[in-house]
Amino acid sequence: MTMQTIPLDGDWQLTYLPEAASKVRHPDDLIQAGLMRVPARVPGNVELDLMRAGELPDPFVGRNSRSLRALELCEWWYAREFDVPHYAPGTPWEIVFEGLDTFATVWVNGMEVGRSDNMFIPHRFDVTDALRPGPNQIAVRLGSALAQARRHHYDVGQVSWERRDECQFVRKPAHTWGWDIMPRAVSAGIWRSVRLRQRPATAIEQVYYWTQALRGDEAVLGVKYHFRTDAPVLQRLAMRFRGECEGHVFECDWPVEFITGHLPIRVPGARLWWPKGYGRPHLYTVTAQLRLGDQVLDERTERIGIRTIDVDRTERAGGAPPVPVGRHRRRLDAEPSPDGHFVFRVNGEPVLVKGSNWVPLDPFHSRDASRLGQAFELLDDVGCNMVRCWGGNVYEDHAFFDLCDERGVMVWQDFAFACNRYPQTAEFLDAVRLEAEAVAAKLRNHPSLAIWCGGNEVDLAYSRDGLRPDQNRITREVLPQVLHRCDPYRHYVPCSPYVSPQAGLRGESYGRQTEQHLWGRRDFFRGPFYSQHTAHFVGETGYHGCPNVSSIKRFITPQKLWPWSESDEWHHHSTYHWYELPISRPRNDLMAHEVEEMFGHVPDDLDTFALASQIAQAEAKKYFIELTRRRKWHTGGILWWNLLDGWPQFSDAVVDYYLGKKLAYHYIRRVQQPVCLMLAEQGAQEGLPLIVGNDSSEDAHVRYRVQDAESAATVAEGDFTVPANQNWLLERVPVDPSQQRLYLIAWESNGTLLGNHYLAGDPPFDLAQYVRRLPAIAALERPFDPRTVAR
Repeated sequence: MTMQTIPLDGDWQLTYLPEAASKVRHPDDLIQAGLMRVPARVPGNVELDLMRAGELPDPFVGRNSRSLRALELCEWWYAREFDVPHYAPGTPWEIVFEGLDTFATVWVNGMEVGRSDNMFIPHRFDVTDALRPGPNQIAVRLGSALAQARRHHYDVGQVSWERRDECQFVRKPAHTWGWDIMPRAVSAGIWRSVRLRQRPATAIEQVYYWTQALRGDEAVLGVKYHFRTDAPVLQRLAMRFRGECEGHVFECDWPVEFITGHLPIRVPGARLWWPKGYGRPHLYTVTAQLRLGDQVLDERTERIGIRTIDVDRTERAGGAPPVPVGRHRRRLDAEPSPDGHFVFRVNGEPVLVKGSNWVPLDPFHSRDASRLGQAFELLDDVGCNMVRCWGGNVYEDHAFFDLCDERGVMVWQDFAFACNRYPQTAEFLDAVRLEAEAVAAKLRNHPSLAIWCGGNEVDLAYSRDGLRPDQNRITREVLPQVLHRCDPYRHYVPCSPYVSPQAGLRGESYGRQTEQHLWGRRDFFRGPFYSQHTAHFVGETGYHGCPNVSSIKRFITPQKLWPWSESDEWHHHSTYHWYELPISRPRNDLMAHEVEEMFGHVPDDLDTFALASQIAQAEAKKYFIELTRRRKWHTGGILWWNLLDGWPQFSDAVVDYYLGKKLAYHYIRRVQQPVCLMLAEQGAQEGLPLIVGNDSSEDAHVRYRVQDAESAATVAEGDFTVPANQNWLLERVPVDPSQQRLYLIAWESNGTLLGNHYLAGDPPFDLAQYVRRLPAIAALERPFDPRTVAR
């Protein structure tokens, strides 16, 4: 049955005024008020419309984002006209907003048809009684989120780590109020698509797929369906399912006895979905049809993957990481210790996670779609097999998850809670329940979705004040209940990091969590804080790196470029929103400190400072990933912070907002390849251990050579077949590990040439000498142009 859909994206008109002084209560009042109108675009954000109209400076330049504060107490009115072709009387219609930011009232032809108070989820409103054939008018009022936040009562138990208490009741991403990685840009807008559509009486409302079992070459696919209909008799209806993957087909017809049902579908010779490095991410295009004889009443087509993902984890950390001992070849990885572990298993096989945190793509989320493609290519190119969708962001749309499905990138999905002790009132818990139901129903059929998580650092907001995180009804009660009903076959962890009762409270819990966020002093990256951490899974860790100089010049004005320590614009883009208070955290000081830790001094010109900072960051992040690989199964993975900046800033990202790659990008791209050779400092008394990690499902034959970069002398060479998914000590390189030397590692693996390097010794290192050696590092396989580093 063909039903009409009318897109309402495109050109609208925008009007705004201070909410407190507004006498506009209805769209008709706008005409009488005589307010100026600004051309607007949907999807869009109000700031972008004002910038195009010349009423707002570019908020990314200098300290211009401070001007956005003046807009926070405004109300915003969107309006447009649209035509509806003739339709049969009594036809039901609904309007679907994929994203409304945030407190919206919607009128069609002067009739109020709906309200919303959640930016994260789609909203559907019945417009049957308001709509008419021919010309129609729609108006949307968006109230001030800040004014709405002020209307709530805040209990003393509600605390915001980021001192952004405005975000606690308002269901907008936490970063919009200002964060350490994003500016304060509270915003408003119709930020995702909007459309009008007919609502048929008979339609499939949901189809849920999961993998019940894998038995040799056969898989059993579980299906749960639900449809609506006004038909009085259902016995002649049937559901038909057909799936196809590269010519492999399965089909199943299922008689209908009720509006909902479930069934198993056996799939002989099933082609499984695997994460990057462990196999191909096979996808089946599955069409579900509701049929009456040969007539198709409705159908729904989705791409699914046949796979199982299990998370094997303990409640607290324990056990010791493997240390390379002896001089002879031996296997280094071992089965996860019962004392402590955190391992993802896909189709029964353990997978070492190497990935990144996914943060906001832009302060103005209507631009996310235009940045997604390039951002994801970076994620894919750098070799990530998992991405963590951080809880201070919006929930990404299907387009993001489609890419993850296609490229074999697993997703760790936080619910949108971050660094707060949130309200526990019945009203707020009900709102969270509705949000979680909508998000789970939208995303659950994506095979890349590996784990749900209750939020970011919410447990720490409890435990570090001596309070029990299990008193948080959101993460311990509401979210698990929703997932039990809406997505019962996927793993859930209450928080990142999760502070279990066994881990304890306050400082005693630090180091006892199986998954940890490793931040700390930002001292030398091979210091004890990093090299001796107890995490079985690293959910966050990072190291600052200056953006490329060409990028810095796009957002710092010429007179404020240097020195950084005297520039309020550098401070503004560090980014911390409460930078004028005594508690300001000097993040640029951290970046300078990291440079000084490595090189013994801080360069006094911009070009050299940016280069030194990028070197320190690159070596640090390379080390963090290699350390995880060397501790395989004791540490089940790493999600380093982070891939790409969401606005121009000085940060831990390895690609700046303008898509300028930092040196760390190139180093990570090498050490996240499935087969990697690494030198290690642990247990180096008998010489530097040379370790090969094979994070793939196939044996890998490697021929290798290690050279001293200064003399070009070969200090180790050989060949070895490393079994699938194992780590091995190849040999000891007979050199003094305390000497400051650079070693170049080259190898061939199953016909592919690969490379890595190792910087031996302790700081401070000679910056000029490192720069002289950079061309040799750059010339290894997967090369880059050393002349462009930090430029």
